[in-house]
Amino acid sequence: MTQPAAVESQHTPPFYDVEQRRTLVISGLAIIVGVGAVGIARLLIAAIALVTNISFFGRFTARSVSPADNHLGIWVMIVPVIGGVIVGLMARYGSGAIRGHGIPEAMEQILTNESKISPKITVLKPLSAAIAIGSGGPFGAEGPIIATGGALGSLVGQVLHTTPDERKTLLAAGAAAGMAAIFGTPVAAVLLAIELLLFEYRPRSLVPVALASATATGIRMVFEGSAGVFAMPQLTQPSGEALTAYMVLGAIVGVAAVGVTKSLYYIEEGFEKLPIHWMWFPALGAVVVGIIGYFEPRTLGVGYDNISNILAGNFTNAVLIALVVLKFVSWSVALGSGTSGGTLAPLFTIGGGLGALLGILCVHWFPGLGVDPRIAALVGMAAIFAGASRALLTSVVFAFETTRQPIGLLPLLGGCSAAFIISSLMMRYTIMTEKLARRGTHVPTEYIAADPTEIARRDAAAVRHRHFDLPTDFGASRREARESRKTEIL
Repeated sequence: MTQPAAVESQHTPPFYDVEQRRTLVISGLAIIVGVGAVGIARLLIAAIALVTNISFFGRFTARSVSPADNHLGIWVMIVPVIGGVIVGLMARYGSGAIRGHGIPEAMEQILTNESKISPKITVLKPLSAAIAIGSGGPFGAEGPIIATGGALGSLVGQVLHTTPDERKTLLAAGAAAGMAAIFGTPVAAVLLAIELLLFEYRPRSLVPVALASATATGIRMVFEGSAGVFAMPQLTQPSGEALTAYMVLGAIVGVAAVGVTKSLYYIEEGFEKLPIHWMWFPALGAVVVGIIGYFEPRTLGVGYDNISNILAGNFTNAVLIALVVLKFVSWSVALGSGTSGGTLAPLFTIGGGLGALLGILCVHWFPGLGVDPRIAALVGMAAIFAGASRALLTSVVFAFETTRQPIGLLPLLGGCSAAFIISSLMMRYTIMTEKLARRGTHVPTEYIAADPTEIARRDAAAVRHRHFDLPTDFGASRREARESRKTEIL
């Protein structure tokens, strides 16, 4: 009975122990990165509040406030332009990598640069986002903090001379921790890392990312509590007819997601054709933001309160229509200009408002279906992100974790799946990958279980010269060891 254990000990290749120790080390580093991401997230939120107070209310405080409550009158149009000028200068003389919403840029570094992100992005990205959003930019804080958390993880990996795969894991851990620190959605953050950054599913990557996300969420709960970010009234179980309606709604929102994505890059192309330096593009885009913000102040800033009100059914039809249309125009022009900001909150606002409107129409035209406009808003919010990014599971779980509404899970799964299918049929690339594809970067369309032998060979080549005397082809060594064990046991 003891012979198999002895044989196992005798023939276990050196890399097996190395692999386990490295996973433990990377997991510990991921926890540290998660703590750092929470700190950066809290600093970013405070910085956005500070810039908002200074820009719209003339007071020096970091107390949370909405720019929609300002009393600047027509002068409100100037504030986003000033912010755009500052962001443009930072991009030109600091780093052009701060432009955009962050996730595509992180993907590009993973796919083309061995997950190496410039250390100055850790400072410039949140600072530029705070200025852009605090001066009225219609963005969420989640995109920049995901990018910044990823930059922090990459920086740790570079300083400690980790392998490319380990750096990728730390980058994804920082990104997931950043998202969890903003929304308190640990599972959705891990799924986001898998679907948009890792493109693989294996414990060596999953466990460190999960630990970083759990750490960030736990620390967030100490300061913010455990309630969902977007509060909703209690929902009732939908009927079979209503579930069918929510799937149809998801498909319609999927078409809208395609339109939103294509419009965004069409606007971006338009800016690139202008006969001026790209440094001035954010200021030009901010002109549109300021004009729209004058007529509909709710389009200014992060707008998380708008999402909560949409899901709770607190807005009238006229407000919903205005918010969906004007938020889309303001956000797409601003982001297309190359300023610094996120996509999640604007997409949730647009999708949630559109879903609520479709739900209200369904109640009016087909009252027998039993559609709840609040569930329709929830499905629309998640489905537009599923269609635009094709992060299906992330969209479903995110909507659940931010609202704590388990009754919404089935409508969410059906609606987001429908949006995913429609998007796949109508659009080759996504809102996250279109820019990369245009640059000639190959972007995986699926995440797969990586070949252990290939991973082992790659990692050994990276660490052999630093720490251990490993065999050249330890994949073969492991196969030989397994065959030897079988022979001796028999």
